[in-house]
Amino acid sequence: MFRENVKRVERMLQACTGEEDVLLSEGGDHADLASTVAFKLAKKLKKSPGQIASELAEKVSAHPDIGDIRVEATGPYVNFHFGETYIREGVREALKPGYGRLPRRHERVVLEHTSANPNGPLHVGHIRNTVIGDTLARTFRKAGYPLEVQYYLNDMGRQIAIVAWGFEHLDVPRQEGEKEDHYVARVYVAANRAIEADPGIVAGIDRLMQQVERGDRETVGKFRSAVSICIAGIRQTLEELNATHDRFVWESDFVRIGDVDRVIDRIRRLPQCRQNETLWLDLSGSGFEKKYILRRSDGTSVYSTRDLAYHTWKGRNYDRIIDVLGADHKLIGGQLIATLQLLGEKQPEIVHFEFVSLPEGAMSTRAGTFVSADELIEEMAAKAMEEVTMRRPDLPLEERSAIARSVAIAAIRYNIVKVSPEKSTVFDWKEALDFERQSGPYIQYAHARTCGILDRAGAFPEAFEFVSPHEIALAKHIARFPAVIEQVVRELRPHLLAAYARELADLFNTFYHYEPVLRSEGATRNSRLALVAAAENTLKESLETLGIDALRSM
Repeated sequence: MFRENVKRVERMLQACTGEEDVLLSEGGDHADLASTVAFKLAKKLKKSPGQIASELAEKVSAHPDIGDIRVEATGPYVNFHFGETYIREGVREALKPGYGRLPRRHERVVLEHTSANPNGPLHVGHIRNTVIGDTLARTFRKAGYPLEVQYYLNDMGRQIAIVAWGFEHLDVPRQEGEKEDHYVARVYVAANRAIEADPGIVAGIDRLMQQVERGDRETVGKFRSAVSICIAGIRQTLEELNATHDRFVWESDFVRIGDVDRVIDRIRRLPQCRQNETLWLDLSGSGFEKKYILRRSDGTSVYSTRDLAYHTWKGRNYDRIIDVLGADHKLIGGQLIATLQLLGEKQPEIVHFEFVSLPEGAMSTRAGTFVSADELIEEMAAKAMEEVTMRRPDLPLEERSAIARSVAIAAIRYNIVKVSPEKSTVFDWKEALDFERQSGPYIQYAHARTCGILDRAGAFPEAFEFVSPHEIALAKHIARFPAVIEQVVRELRPHLLAAYARELADLFNTFYHYEPVLRSEGATRNSRLALVAAAENTLKESLETLGIDALRSM
């Protein structure tokens, strides 16, 4: 309903002003919508913005499509207040299964996220990539887009060559019950220590990289075997985090099928191409002073070249390309976009995120002293179990364990996604698990509370009479959900959905505190139960789009 009313108000303002852009935005605490178009018209009409706003309010109020929308001028602003029809129909709409799903689109979207090097387990920094990417993917699907989520597997880089060498030359037995990715990490760390002790090993690593570039079957098999072992463990972690990928794309495939050579041939014809010991692009005309290296002096391609081939392929198979990358990829991401522009290829939209850290300090895979995502999940599950046991000691152990696991993932995902990607953050487990504050478990608990109320109420005839300020505030917020879905996919800002869900939980809790539901009677009781049911459905859809379980009891 919110989206429909925005379009309706926009059409009326356009008709009354003759302007295409009527500068409409949400009105905050003062109105449902507000327009600043009076400022825009002041110079043209030679009147004050306040006078124009007053005249516009009067003019729009007389428009035949106004319905029960109330219009008022507040200084230079034209404010719009939605009436009972909007509130009633918004709640009615929110009772439908799958609420918030937008009409099907035809624009094909490919979204790449996580894509961590397969030389060890995911760590806390990778989790932010995963959570941002998976939340965006869920939101795009909610918005009706045909979407494919991809993980780009680096199976040709030096790190993988080191792992492959380690498997072949070092005796690092796998421990009983050890996850595959943790095992690969130990092999990688052991191989690095061997290289530090004997730098002559580097020549063997270089030889492996040249062989895999040439497509030597035995070497390619070694690399793929090492990657496959690691990715099996990584996939388990992704599953724990409620994150899925539709396709795992192998970097080496673009070398094998000739796409990398074709990209290099096209680049050689660019006036910005330079060749001395290495092949590189001069992108100073695009604002990048650093050389964009595409081929080493030994003739092997680098990650950038293969990434160009990958993005060229994506551009020819999808309408919209989205990459989720760490802030340390800003330079290479910018160079990638500039090169694709020179080649006349479609460019990706890149969501850069700053890093998440733990109070304990930095994480390092090479040194072997990192905090893995698995360790964080287990630690959070243990702390969640303490909280659940304290609150519900009556529940069987198995049920408490299942709830604790869901609560732990909710705590991790929400604590990460609630922060705007461009801001760095420190993961605070106490804040993440706080059932009383702005956390994933807090929103889960609000949903469980709605389920408890509805279970106790039983069947009831729906009514839609909302009078109190708390009822109206909750109903209006519920009606905004589809517009938030649309905004997230338009702006690629998943934290907006997190903020919406938290505010929805706040408004529901305030409503429930001040307005008796089960103790009220008649149409008031039935209307409030309908509002609780709408809140339950909207909380459920919000949580699921955030990749969080909507628990019915906690």
